[in-house]
Amino acid sequence: MGKLTDRMIQASRPAPKHYKLADGEGLTLVVRSTGSKLWQFRYRFGGKEKTLSLGEYPMVTLKEAREKTFEAKRLLEHNKDPSTAKQEAAAQLLKILDPRNSVEHVSREWFTKFSTDWVEGHSIKIIRRFECDLFPHLGKSEINSITPAQLLVVLRKVEARGALETAHRLLQDCGRIWRYAVATSRADRDITADLRGALPPPKETHLGALTKPNEVGALLRNIEEYPGSQVVRFALKLAPHVFVRPGNLRSAEWTEFDFEKKEWCIPADKMKAHREHITHLSDQVLGILAELKLLSGESKYLFPSPRSNTRPLSDVALLAALRRMGYTKEEMTAHGFRSIASTNLEQLGYDVRTIEIQLAHSDTNPIRSAYKRDESRLQLEQRRKMMQHWSNWLDEVRKGARVIPLRQVSG
Repeated sequence: MGKLTDRMIQASRPAPKHYKLADGEGLTLVVRSTGSKLWQFRYRFGGKEKTLSLGEYPMVTLKEAREKTFEAKRLLEHNKDPSTAKQEAAAQLLKILDPRNSVEHVSREWFTKFSTDWVEGHSIKIIRRFECDLFPHLGKSEINSITPAQLLVVLRKVEARGALETAHRLLQDCGRIWRYAVATSRADRDITADLRGALPPPKETHLGALTKPNEVGALLRNIEEYPGSQVVRFALKLAPHVFVRPGNLRSAEWTEFDFEKKEWCIPADKMKAHREHITHLSDQVLGILAELKLLSGESKYLFPSPRSNTRPLSDVALLAALRRMGYTKEEMTAHGFRSIASTNLEQLGYDVRTIEIQLAHSDTNPIRSAYKRDESRLQLEQRRKMMQHWSNWLDEVRKGARVIPLRQVSG
């Protein structure tokens, strides 16, 4: 190797037929009749003579062609075919440059496939986390190129703004995305496994709730006198009686209510556990709904948004009203009505399992849960009595009467 010089190459002129200029060690420059000049490396592998294209001069200089030849000879010494190695490298580069292998594309593909069975609120939270915290930093990068350290930088940014729990949830979601990428041959492994213990454990927090009878009574009186939106006031009036999840309350539709049976049937696609849920309507609840019907007008929702009656109240409406009444997040939240009911119903003597069914909590017993088919009607008669008793109790504490924790009435 070393017979050619740049001056010799530049002086070469096209001829009627292609011809070759040898540099040695199998490296030649093919001068085509068109005037283009192509580097080639000729070698033998597996008993066959083969040719490896190294690029076109002057895009590939003489020095670079010799370096490529040297690399090819190194591969041959390790019994590797340079042509095969070049094809594999090109395929890998194509894979990396394919936008379908980006973090954002894989994440959205995973989300589309698996979010069909999620409730709307959960889906919105997941994709919002991606769009706010993941895509701006890593979205355009090839998913298989991301290192654990790079992902940790993103998680640290979330942690730094005081959202440690969100950082943990984002890490869990990334684990699902990377495992999906592995399953679809776009990542070699789940890098989130290397980040276990990298974030401090989230502090255990409890959603604010006032559970003492005198506190509950004061809260109910404050709701009665709430000076803001009438729709929000009625939502807050109904919330303690039915104690469903805030999202189910806000998105309640009139078609879900059977006033003859005195039942509210929440469809499975709105429920966290994807199971239909029935709530008995006490006499007090029926009275609230009768007043509310006059207020909601033509909207299909019980609590339409003030901006459009085709949409329900926003997820911050109830929380904002509680803050306006002077309750801090440590004292009371929209979810806190469930804690009020859970705590006091148990003190009123109701079986924990009956309360859990009414709260629509999943059965923690896997065997018992496996044999359930229509959980919505489990203990329905017991729950009817409990819900009426509960509304009566709320009336008493609202009036400020001395409440004696009466046990449930049997029969």
